[in-house]
Amino acid sequence: MIRFEQVSVTYGDASAPAVQGIDLTVPEGELCLLVGPSGVGKSTVLNAVCGLVPHFTGGTLRGRVTVDGRDTRTHKPRELADVVGTVGQDPLSHFVTDTVEDELAYGMESLGLAPDVMRRRVEETLDLLGLADLRDRAITTLSGGQRQRVAIGSVLTTHPKVLVLDEPTSALDPAAAEEVLAVLQRLVHDLGTTVLLAEHRLERVVQYADQVILLPAPGAAPLMGDPADIMAVSPVHPPVVALGRLAGWSPLPLSVRDARRKAGPLRDRLSALTPPARGAKTAPAAATTTTSNATSSAMAVPPLVPTPPASPASSLSVPAASPVTPASPAAVVSGLTVHRGRIDALHRVNLTVRPGETIALMGRNGAGKSTLLTTLVGMHEPSSGTVRVGDATPHRTTPRTLLRHVGLVPQEPRDLLYADTVAAECAAADHDASAPAGSCRDLVTRLLPDVPDSVHPRDLSEGQRLALALAVVLTARPPLLLLDEPTRGLDYAAKARLIELLHALAAEGHAIVLATHDVELAAELAHRVVILADGEIVADGPTDEVVVSSPSFAPQVSKVLAPLPWLTVSQVARALEARA
Repeated sequence: MIRFEQVSVTYGDASAPAVQGIDLTVPEGELCLLVGPSGVGKSTVLNAVCGLVPHFTGGTLRGRVTVDGRDTRTHKPRELADVVGTVGQDPLSHFVTDTVEDELAYGMESLGLAPDVMRRRVEETLDLLGLADLRDRAITTLSGGQRQRVAIGSVLTTHPKVLVLDEPTSALDPAAAEEVLAVLQRLVHDLGTTVLLAEHRLERVVQYADQVILLPAPGAAPLMGDPADIMAVSPVHPPVVALGRLAGWSPLPLSVRDARRKAGPLRDRLSALTPPARGAKTAPAAATTTTSNATSSAMAVPPLVPTPPASPASSLSVPAASPVTPASPAAVVSGLTVHRGRIDALHRVNLTVRPGETIALMGRNGAGKSTLLTTLVGMHEPSSGTVRVGDATPHRTTPRTLLRHVGLVPQEPRDLLYADTVAAECAAADHDASAPAGSCRDLVTRLLPDVPDSVHPRDLSEGQRLALALAVVLTARPPLLLLDEPTRGLDYAAKARLIELLHALAAEGHAIVLATHDVELAAELAHRVVILADGEIVADGPTDEVVVSSPSFAPQVSKVLAPLPWLTVSQVARALEARA
């Protein structure tokens, strides 16, 4: 169905191709998973299938890509629309109408389908993706995950022979991701649809793949084969595969079920051991301990971001960060209710965030996680209740003053990026934060080792843009750091670097609140997990207590080794190493 013949793609004046040596075939009626580290060209490969490369993105395509016999060099994207349905990383750039139902119908209108066919397919898709209750909603009022489902639905209604999906579950909660993947399975098995998708959260999807295509490094030729065989050599792999490698299991398990069948001897070895503390050795204790312990442990860690030089306050474009003491919470939310139009987005929420503490906000899409974060930076005025960040009331505080207390990395990182190059973005961040020259660039280097100064932020991958936005916010050293879906678009290596960075920040005394659907991130990083449902807090406690008791939010290692209280592969590895 999809054929690559010695394909390479080179953009502009780049010294090397973004991808090269691609020679493979994706058979009809199979789900093929495209994997590899961030920035290796996965989006380029997907865009070559739907004709966006080279007709929209530019660059030079050498070789030949055919889809159902159509050459993408001679057929523009609109001439492939009846064969290929495409959903990119950014749902917002995909939409052309105002409401959910209109968006689902738009593609069929463009193809000239009969009204009765359109009506039937819209209803089928609403049910398939759990969107029936949202049919009349304005797209601008939807959460990120809801938008993702609408974007997927808008291409499903045209019944394409090929579906091309870039990070289709990245903004979805675990239950919604399972629903989407179940739909894809039905399309592949029952209708013979060919699905090519790229995904970084392999723990969600690798067990469903018929074949895996691995792009091991930028410009390197791909490897294609059985999922277990590719995972054995892949630099990116889910926790269940990492656990299998650690335990020496063969063949490697791809699902929790397969791993549990092999895990008996490992559970026996671990039953007499106590799980070591998660995260960095200098990380603060859990939320039930005193903050002074976190502060004292932080003293052994050198500052992650250079402290702004001492100078008169009047000379600073942004005031220096407020001092954090054990006696002053970074944020206090009391009885908070927020109305967004007719929607009760938050209802009587109470939350205290202390210095050195990392809290993961979890819950289904639309539960109120992003609303809580944006309220903490003053974007919403409480309908009732109070919000304090440091000694400031966010919605009554000017943005420049609020930067002393809190920084937000939004779900759409491009909202923070305005300059023409990475170097200019970093220089602007240093200036705005009155930080020493090079502070932001040092952070970028830690998160994105191979990104040059001259690249335009819009030419970065979704994960790379997020890392750049995070560096921009961190340059100001906010005592409270808020992150909305911080691992969206990040591969496992980039996620590990982010976790290390956030552990160091917490050890220095920064408070961190992150809204995430990434249960593996919460298991590695969070001291507390707060679960929201319909705008209310339904659970708030230590991570190992909250996530282990939740089938939806338990990490893979916890599911494999249950009932033992282990959460991460690194815990298992350290315990076995210590025992040896």
